[in-house]
Amino acid sequence: MHMTWLDIVVLFVSAIIGGTLNAVAGGGSFFCFPALLFTGLPAIQANATNTLALWPGSLASVGAYRRELKHQQPAILIILIASSLLGSLIGALVLLGTKQDTFVQLVPFLLLLATLLFAVSPYFTARLRTRMLEHSAINIPTLILVAGAQFLISIYGGFFGGGIGILMLATLALMGMENIHEMNSVKTLLTVVINGSAMVLFIIRGAIFWPQALLMIVGTVLGGYGGAYYARKLDPKYVRIFVIGVGLLLTVYFFARTYLSW
Repeated sequence: MHMTWLDIVVLFVSAIIGGTLNAVAGGGSFFCFPALLFTGLPAIQANATNTLALWPGSLASVGAYRRELKHQQPAILIILIASSLLGSLIGALVLLGTKQDTFVQLVPFLLLLATLLFAVSPYFTARLRTRMLEHSAINIPTLILVAGAQFLISIYGGFFGGGIGILMLATLALMGMENIHEMNSVKTLLTVVINGSAMVLFIIRGAIFWPQALLMIVGTVLGGYGGAYYARKLDPKYVRIFVIGVGLLLTVYFFARTYLSW
């Protein structure tokens, strides 16, 4: 698909902003996914291309959590990774089997859900930091419950994925995990698995628009490693308010465009 100079500027700038936000507070998809839509990509291909564009940044984040991941039980990680892998592939297959018109009609609701999850995430994580969970060994029923919940979250992640982080933190809390940093490390690893497996399927099925994806990968990397240096000087509270505001505006816009024929 031919890109105009305006398309290149819009995609590159949105990728830089998205990479910066993901490194600071999250919410990069609120910029990258709509930018791909605005430049003319079909909704399903825009979602697939967005997954690929943001994946390298998530992969780099795993390296920052090496120490926390070493404290996790390998058997539990393997079960959660397997659940994430299978669920993500199912979700990606459902996405690729969905009609464009149907997915376009779902986009406003998906953006609304992602915005709401992003909005409540600081309150949820703050509660996790302060709440003293009763420590107990992880038993088989609990592990099955968590693996099942992770499987369902991963289906949503492979299909769209906005807000999966807060959902995974909730399931990890069910296991009795107390350390928010260790929880974030597992969440980040599972996010890489979910988006990575979906991304591979999208590549195989030809759902990626490569010029846009490669351009945005450069932008997200620059944003993650360069822009984040300056963004960290801002109060994270205001960064989150900005992202939530953008998410709400985009939700209203896509509701109006989809259902009011804007």
